[in-house]
Amino acid sequence: MYKFRDPHGRVIYVGKAKSLRSRLNSYFADITSLHPRTRQMVTTAASVEWTVVTTEVEALQLEYNWIKEFDPRFNVRYRDDKSYPMLAVTMNEEFPRLFVYRGPRRKGVRYFGPYAHAWAIRETLDLLLRVFPARTCSAGVFKRHNQIGRPCLLGYIDKCSAPCVGRVTAQEHRQTVEDFCDFLSGKTDKLVRQLENRMQAASENLDFEMAARMRDDVGALKRALEKQQVVLGDGTDADLVAFATDELEAAVQVFHVRGGRVRGQRGWVIEKAGDVVDTSTAGDKSDLPALVEQFLTQFYGEQASLSAQTADGATNAVPREVLVPVLPPNAEQVQTWLSTLRGSTVALRVPQRGDKRALAETVQRNALESLQQHKLKRAGDFTSRSAALQGIQEALDLDTAPLRIECIDISHVQGTDVVASLVVFEDGLPRKSDYRHYAIKEAAGDGHSDDVASIAEVTRRRFLRHGKDSGGDLSPEASLDPQTGRPRRFAYPPNLFVVDGGAPQVAAAAAVLDELGVTDVAIVGLAKRLEEVWVPGEVDPVILPRTSESLFLLQRVRDEAHRFAITFHRSKRSKRMTASALDSVKGLGETRRAALVSHFGSVAKLKQATVDEIVEVPGIGETTARAVLEALGVEQREPVEPGDADASTTPVGDDESALPPTASTSPRTGQPAE
Repeated sequence: MYKFRDPHGRVIYVGKAKSLRSRLNSYFADITSLHPRTRQMVTTAASVEWTVVTTEVEALQLEYNWIKEFDPRFNVRYRDDKSYPMLAVTMNEEFPRLFVYRGPRRKGVRYFGPYAHAWAIRETLDLLLRVFPARTCSAGVFKRHNQIGRPCLLGYIDKCSAPCVGRVTAQEHRQTVEDFCDFLSGKTDKLVRQLENRMQAASENLDFEMAARMRDDVGALKRALEKQQVVLGDGTDADLVAFATDELEAAVQVFHVRGGRVRGQRGWVIEKAGDVVDTSTAGDKSDLPALVEQFLTQFYGEQASLSAQTADGATNAVPREVLVPVLPPNAEQVQTWLSTLRGSTVALRVPQRGDKRALAETVQRNALESLQQHKLKRAGDFTSRSAALQGIQEALDLDTAPLRIECIDISHVQGTDVVASLVVFEDGLPRKSDYRHYAIKEAAGDGHSDDVASIAEVTRRRFLRHGKDSGGDLSPEASLDPQTGRPRRFAYPPNLFVVDGGAPQVAAAAAVLDELGVTDVAIVGLAKRLEEVWVPGEVDPVILPRTSESLFLLQRVRDEAHRFAITFHRSKRSKRMTASALDSVKGLGETRRAALVSHFGSVAKLKQATVDEIVEVPGIGETTARAVLEALGVEQREPVEPGDADASTTPVGDDESALPPTASTSPRTGQPAE
């Protein structure tokens, strides 16, 4: 196993080789013959390290762990595309919920998919809800209807069993959800037979309405099954993988077949990079076995990790069979590793004939189509990004192209709730894992001077962090956190530091860099009015052509910083405004304020509460409850005891004899009491 590091100690590539000498010779023998991406990696690298392992299975596991830990920029990453929706079932709740979900998996939630389109999930879910009337509403909607005692529209049209109002018990609702999950897991024939038997029994008992309902339910299930056609008649659980490649990129498609039916599909388009292959003997497909190995180790390693976090005994991350276009170089070791992840034997093979071969060809056609669509959509993207970085280098007279750009922006409303954002772009693309928020201490003065001071503060904090992380040491060890062993994100400086503003803001940031002794970072400002690029110490700005890719990239970086800052500002301002009405209550700290708002849901609902209801919140006494209502401007009335002389009020008019002596007015309505 070996790692390439850049001059700042970052790991930029990890790989494995049986002979490290021959592998390194292939990298450095004739650099002009290398793949463009590999050539860039070699010229970026400053050092190489290696680790000796005893078996290839250990090498596979270590390679996966290193890629996950260091996130090397030149390694292929098969990350899940968050645009692929899944059907999620929250089995960890008392009343499980069904909903469409995108994003990382969570513990205690079962997932089905991913699917190509969210509308496909909703269409299938709409069909199945008449058979499995499970809850689909959010926690807020569920709580609200529980409080008002009426179900939502789905409850009235029998597409929800309305557990919110107690129509079914928690156990009955969970059984409905488990039947729904069994149906999606492939246990379809059993459920259809059960419904048909119930329909027949209802018909024999002359309960024709129930029989008709069962008939419609059976029809709904069969229509849902038609959308999941059986593709492998033997009920196989398998993943079929296909690749379509050109000189620079590779498209990957995976079909997930469970119980003989295609349960999900996903795909990626990645830039090819990494180990050098000998194309003189194997032809133009010689890199395919290496791509297969990279995919299997990364994809199933990640899936096994997610499954370990969300395991509920329902499915396995690795299927019984993995069908690939070609076997990887060390197929036996990869198969052993996959079997270890699954906990039982996994077959890794190439389909040769029959239904599996035909389905593999379908997956291959999908991969080819995906690559063609990607190339049409992104035909000029790589060229434009390279041209943009090259144009910035030439316009600002930099030594190298700014491969890492950082930008800061300030957001506030008339000097209040001042926040800042820092966004990072690498190779012209956003690196969102390195984004940062900053809360700025508010200072008196006009907005212009506040912006300048805030820019200076954020710049100082960012580069103090750089100095703390690196300590002036550029060795590989200096970029690692001694406690976690993970790379420090800010142990290296940007090539270009952009501030949102003109000459004053740039001068403030440049003064901070001079004060801290940072000399290897270029700094510019991008003014919104005329999109001028300001350089420290220059009287006139740099004017980039309005149609240039360089200006477009700087604008994109600046706009992303603005978006990130204003999102944080709105969140902070919203929290402040929510709790501001309670700030004046003596003895009510932040924890109890949060408990109050959380208990009632909002300040508006808190205003409608009584003292007795507020006292139910843990930590709130009667005195504090009265103080809360007083701070919210709620008029408090003393409880009226029966027979209390003070409870009566004089009726309209001056004649107290207008009412019988025993009559009094109601303290709530002001009308004569009965």
